[in-house]
Amino acid sequence: MRGTQLLKGLGLGGLLLAAALTATPAHAQKAADTLRITWRDAIPNVNPYYNQLRTGLVLAHQTFDGLVYRDPETFAIKPLLATSWKYIDDTTLEFQLRKGVKFHDGSPFTADDVVYTFNSILTDKQVSVPSNFIWMAGAEKVDEYTVRVKLKRVFPAALEYLAMVLPIMPQAYREKVGHDAYDKKPVGAGPYMITKVDGVSQINLERFDGYYADSPKGRPAIKNISIHEVADATTELNELLGGRADWIWNFTPDVFDNINRVPTLQAMRAESMRVGYIQFDAAGRTGKDNPLTKQKVRQAISYAIDRQTFAKQLVQGGSRVPDALCFPTQFGCDGAAAVKYDYDPAKAKKLLAEAGYPNGFDTELVSYVLPQWNGAVQNYLKAVGINARISQLQVGAVVKRNLEGTSPMNMGSWGSYSINDVSAFLPFFLTGSASDYSHDEKVKTLIEQGGSSTNPDERRKFYSEAIHIISEQAYFLPMNTYVNTYGISRTLNFKPYPDELPRFYLSSWK
Repeated sequence: MRGTQLLKGLGLGGLLLAAALTATPAHAQKAADTLRITWRDAIPNVNPYYNQLRTGLVLAHQTFDGLVYRDPETFAIKPLLATSWKYIDDTTLEFQLRKGVKFHDGSPFTADDVVYTFNSILTDKQVSVPSNFIWMAGAEKVDEYTVRVKLKRVFPAALEYLAMVLPIMPQAYREKVGHDAYDKKPVGAGPYMITKVDGVSQINLERFDGYYADSPKGRPAIKNISIHEVADATTELNELLGGRADWIWNFTPDVFDNINRVPTLQAMRAESMRVGYIQFDAAGRTGKDNPLTKQKVRQAISYAIDRQTFAKQLVQGGSRVPDALCFPTQFGCDGAAAVKYDYDPAKAKKLLAEAGYPNGFDTELVSYVLPQWNGAVQNYLKAVGINARISQLQVGAVVKRNLEGTSPMNMGSWGSYSINDVSAFLPFFLTGSASDYSHDEKVKTLIEQGGSSTNPDERRKFYSEAIHIISEQAYFLPMNTYVNTYGISRTLNFKPYPDELPRFYLSSWK
């Protein structure tokens, strides 16, 4: 198996021995009160509005606050920068703001900052994920501590988005230093402040001692966080095993048990809301002669891959194969409406022949997932005659290619920004954005209808019909739910949550 080969390539036995013999004593970092984090997926811009990476979202939740907070245990919406809120009408939310809050630069938080943040991002063409706020018409100040957020349409998930993806920026500071300087050292109102950004390799945080006492996030127990961004999984694992990191995540599951054998380390697992997928260029963005523009070819690929074995043996940890392109708990995620594709290579070959490819064809799989996962998919496709050349890239490079429309097939994942509603999944890929490789107007209309009704049954109906078409046309192949793996120092108290947001401000030393 490819996984076994990868472990041999990493020299795991030698690494574990080195970790046991040469690792920096964990208590040294505890004494320095610095949590050392190593992760892949370097953040190209630490301003949360200018990246779509999960690591960027994680950083944002440590250093910024939004108007409201979603409890990680119950998913209940709680006050954060706003103390209360109410609907004035179906498309107007009024917020009473918290008094006495300071941004990291010492400036006071007021309604002006909320109005500035929301109105500026609505007119900024450079923001990374407009679908996160395209439902918003703007914000207006009522008085110094009262603000109204206007919606373009009825949008039931508004508070979820306000909690998860709409942090508040300080107007005075950003206008003073300029947008480019702000993006290199942004200022927020969260429990940690960013003190250093060194290219895309190092980010340092320091506890903000001026953080307001009654925040549901609480005051962090750990003073400093040092984030080292590396290019590959081998380096990441080396840093943990060599005693140079206290926390890593999403390493290959094959090393899970071995990490637990190191006396100073602990490995943990937790399923997240992230869904892995293969997206096909049904719209022919890479060329109208692309075989993937044919429905039967896409369906053939869907039958060719043994996703159950993939989830069980490669992803591991209780990973599931979702029927629909969404996470099962998300509102509107109707798996029963999806067309099912069981593993059936004979049927895959038959469909390929009917589509005019009895001998298969050559294509490219663009991916940032673990190499052994790509290898498994490549082998399944080869068994039915499809030769898929793998382009293994970092996340940012894959995203760039996808946006440019140069990926015949791309294998990736989407965590919905941890929003428990399919409006955070389907619109991003299927309503005409640069990430849309299907360009199906009926699907687009259904998704938009599902996001603009106050009637839950109507929303479910629209989303279910969209899910049926998406799966019938095989625009995407949902591969697996993600099970995050975490490797941490045994001196660290850390709890993973199902929304895939590590909350370092809730962590502490033992």
